[in-house]
Amino acid sequence: MPHQKDPQRQLLGQQSRVRGMMLGLALGDTLGAARGELPAAGPLRAGVSTQLACFTAEGIIRAQVRGNHKGICHAPGVVLHAYCRWAFLQGIETATMRRRWASHGSTPWPDGWLAAVPALAERRGSAPATVAALSRIEDGYERMATGSRGSHALTRGLPIAVTGLGGIAQSAAVAALTHGDAAAQSATVHAAVLAHHCLTRPAAAPGPPSGTGAPAGPALHAGVAALPSAGRPVTADEHDRLVTVLRYAQERPADRTRLARLAPDATAPSALLGGLYAAASFPGRTAVRAALEFAAGAPDGASVACVTGALLGAAHGAEALPAGLVARHELAWVLDTLARDLVTELDDSPSGSEYVPGWDPHWWDRYPGW
Repeated sequence: MPHQKDPQRQLLGQQSRVRGMMLGLALGDTLGAARGELPAAGPLRAGVSTQLACFTAEGIIRAQVRGNHKGICHAPGVVLHAYCRWAFLQGIETATMRRRWASHGSTPWPDGWLAAVPALAERRGSAPATVAALSRIEDGYERMATGSRGSHALTRGLPIAVTGLGGIAQSAAVAALTHGDAAAQSATVHAAVLAHHCLTRPAAAPGPPSGTGAPAGPALHAGVAALPSAGRPVTADEHDRLVTVLRYAQERPADRTRLARLAPDATAPSALLGGLYAAASFPGRTAVRAALEFAAGAPDGASVACVTGALLGAAHGAEALPAGLVARHELAWVLDTLARDLVTELDDSPSGSEYVPGWDPHWWDRYPGW
C-alpha cells in the first residue's frame, strides 16, 4: 500500500522544507551578526530579523484562520497586528499599542502563544524603519511608512514564500507597511519568489545516498526565470541584475570582493543580490555552513546570510542544516513549531471554518483570527 503513504510523505517533505527555510533564516541572521565567529559553546541568540520573521509567520497563520472563519481578510493588516505585538513586547509605544489593539475584545492582549516567548521580548538589534512606522500606526496604514530601503522589509517577509505565488503578491504590501521605497518592496517580492521555488523544487531522485543531494542551483535559476510573471512586475534592470548574479556564481563563485560589490550596504536589494550570490555559489546540500560563513563576510552579513540560509534551507530541508548550530539556537523550537503550524494551517485548517467544525479545539486560542 505505498500509495496510501504518499500524502504523508509529501506533507513531511513540505514541512522539512519550510522548517529549513525558517531555521536557515535564523542561523544566517545569527551567524551574520557575529561575522561568522560564533562562540564555541552556549546558546546562539536570535537577531531582530528572526524575531520579526516569527511574527510574520504567525501573522500569516492568523490571517488564514480569519479568512476561513470570516470569509474575508486583509492579510497585510493581520500581519501588521503581528508586528504590533512584537513592538509591544519590545516596549515600543506600549500605550499606543494598547489603545489600538487591546480594546478589541475582553481577552488579554497581546494574545496568542508567540507573545509568551521570552526571547521575543528582548532587544536583539535595531529595526529603525519598522519601529518608526509602527510608532505612527495611529496615522493610518497609508501614512505610516518611512522612505526606507532597509533590509528588514525583505528578511522579515521571507516566510510569505510558503503561501505560494498568489500570496507572494501581497508581500509588497506587507513590506510597504513600514518601508515606502519601491526598490525595497520589489526586492522583498523577488526574494519570496526565489524562496518559493526552493520550497517547491523537485526532490532528489531516489537511489543510493551520495552525501551531496541535488544542488539548489536549478531552483534558483527557475525562480529568477519566473520573476517576469510574478505578482509584482520586475523591471528589465532588476531581472538583468539577478541573471548576472547567477552568472557570477557560476563563473567566479564565492568571491568576497564580488560579494562586497553586490551587497555593499544594509538595504533590501543588497540582501537579495548578496544572498542569491552566496546561495548559488554553494548550492550543494553539504555546503550550507560554508555558504553561511561566506555570506556573513558581506558588509551587512546578517541580512545577506539571512537570505542565504532561507534559500538553502528551503531547497534542502531542515535536515541539511548544521545540527550543532540548530540545537544551540534559542528560538529553534519556536521556529520549528511555527513552520509546522504554518504548513498545517495551509494544508488543513485545524480550527475549521465558519461552517465546518475544527479538529483542534485549542487552535483559535493559539492563533486568534484577527
